[in-house]
Amino acid sequence: MFKLKTSILLFLVLLVGIINAFGQLKTDQELHSKLLSVEEYKSAVYASWLGQIVGNTYGLNYEFRFIDDPGPNEFPYGYDWTLDLLRKYNGAFSDDDTDIEYMYLTQMEKHGIDPTYAQLAEAWKYHVREKVWCANRAAVTLMHAGHFPPVTGSKDFNTQWMQIDAQLVNEIWAVTAPGMLDYAVDKSEFAARITNDSFGLEPTLHYAAMYSSAFFEKDIHKLIDIGISVLPPNSRFAKIVEHVKSLYLEYPNDWQTVRRIVKEHYYVSEDYNKHAWPPIDANLNGAFGIMALLYGEGDFQKTLDYSCAFGMDADNQAATMCGLLGIVNGFKTIPEDLLFPLENAEWEKPFNDFYKMVTREGLEDAKISDLAERISQQGEDIILTNGGKIIEKDGEKYYRINLAAEFVAPFELNPLPDFYVEVNKPFSYPIYTGGKSGEFEVILSGNTPSGFEIINGNLSGTPNKSGKFNFRIIATSAEEEKVIDVNILVHSKNIAAEADEILFNKNASDKNIEILRDGSKEQTYYSIKRNAERELDFYGYKWNEARKISAISFNNGIPQEFCGWFTSFEVEYLANGTWTKIEDVKISPEMNLENSQWLKPSLIDYEISFAEVYTEGIRIIGLSGGIEKDAANAHLGMQYYTAISELRVFEK
Repeated sequence: MFKLKTSILLFLVLLVGIINAFGQLKTDQELHSKLLSVEEYKSAVYASWLGQIVGNTYGLNYEFRFIDDPGPNEFPYGYDWTLDLLRKYNGAFSDDDTDIEYMYLTQMEKHGIDPTYAQLAEAWKYHVREKVWCANRAAVTLMHAGHFPPVTGSKDFNTQWMQIDAQLVNEIWAVTAPGMLDYAVDKSEFAARITNDSFGLEPTLHYAAMYSSAFFEKDIHKLIDIGISVLPPNSRFAKIVEHVKSLYLEYPNDWQTVRRIVKEHYYVSEDYNKHAWPPIDANLNGAFGIMALLYGEGDFQKTLDYSCAFGMDADNQAATMCGLLGIVNGFKTIPEDLLFPLENAEWEKPFNDFYKMVTREGLEDAKISDLAERISQQGEDIILTNGGKIIEKDGEKYYRINLAAEFVAPFELNPLPDFYVEVNKPFSYPIYTGGKSGEFEVILSGNTPSGFEIINGNLSGTPNKSGKFNFRIIATSAEEEKVIDVNILVHSKNIAAEADEILFNKNASDKNIEILRDGSKEQTYYSIKRNAERELDFYGYKWNEARKISAISFNNGIPQEFCGWFTSFEVEYLANGTWTKIEDVKISPEMNLENSQWLKPSLIDYEISFAEVYTEGIRIIGLSGGIEKDAANAHLGMQYYTAISELRVFEK
């Protein structure tokens, strides 16, 4: 009997130990997870989407209105001309603060929660055809030229890599990753690299951290510090945010002084954006966003007005910060007059629950509530796919969110454009595979130029002989292999420098035409004339002795917003003193000849090949382009001109 009691006692002790162990295990799990009510999450997503719409629509009235000086210290500012658009569409309307996120939502629905760069690039090329600026425009035009992200955002290819674009189109990746800080930040960086690079990414990472954390952390100051914590060592934006914080503490009741100091530090002193117009630098505008949060003190209306008063690209700060406050404080804290801004409009829901698509091809009009519900569904899929689950507690459904979730970019090896290079000139191009670092082996196979290899993720080498080279790049993991074909044409030496005369339209006021053959793309030549007539522009060379020519490389430089492109394009050679058109010219990549700025790329090398001609002169020729300027530039009148950076010529 004693032995039985002893056995029972030992069993009970063991049972208590097991229970305690499981209890401790649960505690350890909870240290890496948090509960979030399903309804609370959905409500926060809806409030965030409404907040972005309010900020964008309200802020558009003050975009670039306040540059040298801030706006007046008389709040609230109120809606202005955008009321006419709200009335026209009987609801909200799309703009670049929300339309790209809508596009990203459709790609998650189509391809799954982690779309690849290739899938996102195809979406950009199809949906983004106009009303696209700066880094976004540079990226999508690179896509049309055969490049894929992250090359499209790389500072070596995208001339606008430091601009504001990434931080205003990527909030969706953090909204769909509540509390999943590392996942949200890394996924936001993945998407941001479509358009931006280096310190141009940093405000996006900061915002992503704040958005993801805001589902649990409601203190604005703590959110700002969380944003700083995810930035890289020696981060430029981290230093800017710390500077802004210190200025706020020094001048808590004098926002105009802080605005002046920040403007002087980060607008007029940086070489890369000194007196840039429009003032769309990522870090400058990011600083104003943080200032709006600090001076707004968590109040929606105050934050909105400060975003506008600080100026520069004001609607973007307004949209992002108001979207953040939608998560922090919820729908009920958004003033009703901001959600129902039209008098006598019979709206039962904010903005009539209607989102009119006016900016992106192929995206449908939608109910705002449906968009929020669809975003919430993607968030649920991300939570459950990354170690989370749904539980029921006291009759209510909750997400148990895995705070330690990690984002791993999909494995992909995208096609490369055809390359046209010059003998004895170094060549390098990034090769991207995604996945975890070191997970894949990347090799070359086939007829490569001598000395070409994969070095630090780049296809690199210096070809020592001319010719056509076709080979493969193969990326393999333990489970999968991807293969792409690569075509490289190595030209003989560029003979432009040997020309005895440079040919160009001498009606142009700029005679510094030597930049066409200086070997650098840093300067762009513009054929600006003193009249407002459309003219045929031409660029080329003449030699004292005839040459056998079969290819030209034309770099289009950096077109300007309203002028600086060809609307027709031909190649001519000099025969018996007469210029003759060369037939069957092949141009790679395809050249955009529309008289529109929207899809004009920058610094693109166009390979122009044709049957060999024996000639003393060669030139490209076409009609110059230009469009009507906006109100701010209308005083300059109509202008038509072309742009060019380099013109190289190759013998067969």
